[in-house]
Amino acid sequence: MKKTFAVLAAFAATLVVAALQVQIQAQERPMPHIVQKDGRYALFVDDAPYLILGTEDLTMGQWTTSPDVWPNIEHMQANTVEVSIYWEQLEPQLDQYDFTMVDRLVSEARQHHVHLVLLWFGMYYNGHQHYMPDWVKLDPVRYPHALNRDGEAVDNLSPFAATTLEADRAAFTTLMRHLKETDPQRTVIMIQVENETGNWESVRDFSPAAQKLFEAPVPPEILKAMPALTISASANWQQAYGPNADEYFNAWAVASYVGKVAAAGKAVYPLPMDANCALRDPLRPGPPGIEGPAAGRYESGGPTDNVIPIWKAAAPAIDILGPDIYRGDPTSYLKDLELYHRDDNPLYVAETGGTGNARFFFSALNLQTLGYAPFGAADDTQQEAEPWAMNYRLIGPIQREIARLNFEGKLKAVAEPPHVDFFQGGDVPNLTQTMPFDGWDAIVSYGVSRGGAVGWNPTPVGRALVAQVGENEFLVTGYFCRVDFWPAGTEQQRKTQLIEHGTKLVPSSLIDGKWLHRQYVHVEQGTEENGTYKFLRILSGSDLNSGIDFDDKPMVLRVKLNTY
Repeated sequence: MKKTFAVLAAFAATLVVAALQVQIQAQERPMPHIVQKDGRYALFVDDAPYLILGTEDLTMGQWTTSPDVWPNIEHMQANTVEVSIYWEQLEPQLDQYDFTMVDRLVSEARQHHVHLVLLWFGMYYNGHQHYMPDWVKLDPVRYPHALNRDGEAVDNLSPFAATTLEADRAAFTTLMRHLKETDPQRTVIMIQVENETGNWESVRDFSPAAQKLFEAPVPPEILKAMPALTISASANWQQAYGPNADEYFNAWAVASYVGKVAAAGKAVYPLPMDANCALRDPLRPGPPGIEGPAAGRYESGGPTDNVIPIWKAAAPAIDILGPDIYRGDPTSYLKDLELYHRDDNPLYVAETGGTGNARFFFSALNLQTLGYAPFGAADDTQQEAEPWAMNYRLIGPIQREIARLNFEGKLKAVAEPPHVDFFQGGDVPNLTQTMPFDGWDAIVSYGVSRGGAVGWNPTPVGRALVAQVGENEFLVTGYFCRVDFWPAGTEQQRKTQLIEHGTKLVPSSLIDGKWLHRQYVHVEQGTEENGTYKFLRILSGSDLNSGIDFDDKPMVLRVKLNTY
């Protein structure tokens, strides 16, 4: 009898396990992944292009001390939150893991219907080693520091220490295995491996182990990726790269370390992975690895714009090299966006700051960005976060459509340039920006208030987005700007061929000897609710006399055009 009960109990347990497996499989969603097509990239979530409307500022410990976090995220209308995971909290004792906070983060994100990008703070954090466990920090013999030229230890561990790599890699793969087992819903859609890698205090590690490799031949994949002064398979780093040798060597060392950590984690659970970068100034670069007041200083070894080819060759498991942009200078900010939008690298703004830069979200969209993540926005007051929230409030209801149109190459966007670039006569801006489409040019000017007098923005805050959704049909939106359409023509034609018809000006172009005038056939405002389009109202008459005006209120329009 006892044997019979034991058999029945075992059978019942098997049924329970099978039922749980079926339940998990039913919950399991498609794996997020990055797709490249026709020179463009998209992050696919649930097998469709996804645009990260993010905020990056939360840490594992803040959830218990920041009760306003979720209301602020909801105010921002962010769909994704970047959250840092500290190695010291995950593995407080060697081989003893605590997933309490990780599980809480994932659970709360699901409850609030947002996705997560987890940031692994392992050996590297902002050029230092501050989030490693105590058992690593207190054992510099087993986990040695990098050395400067004078042989002094710096506030970084050596990327050449196999013991450090193995410990970091083991913790990271354990985290990835836990996510694979507990997150079939794919709440976590991407992983950042380490944080703002590189180091201060020294351009590279000068330890004996590092020096031996520095004097050895440069790996062939690096010579292939990065043009060298000496084309020789036996050239060492100094011979190959001269004055840049130390920095390039460190970039290879750091990228190789991060790449090995990423590859091990991806082998367990292949989520997309990125590495963020504390930038150098592309217009005024200074010495790398020097901490202090030196002009243009920056961390040495991270994926700065000048060593991206080295990172791509040394860390192929990293899908995205993402800039952390905090520029106050718009020219440098826009340059950073361009530098990280490459044929071999999708643009993803992993961190950004400065509410005056909020309009550049549209500049990033124009470069097919996978997403945008202002730092600290969820911890700011709602008033402080408002410039970022305006972007998400406008794009959020149509985020999936925007992601799809951008991936298909049908979308263009612009942001208002600095006024100093186009003031004429000392006070009145005179600027238009042109976005060419099939058969039409979208013309954007700034500072027109819907229902008010023509004016200009006291500070540059305007932004506009236009996407072609069909023949002579467009999706149009923006803030603090006017958008109009002209039959396709040259810039000079537009300047000379705005002809007067009665009391209004009609955009016209002389095409093949025939005047073509713009006509708005149908303009309607709508929105998306739960994936379904909802009509709101039709615009006509005086609303369209001189184009379409956008103020500070969210408005998305469907526009149908014709010529006569």
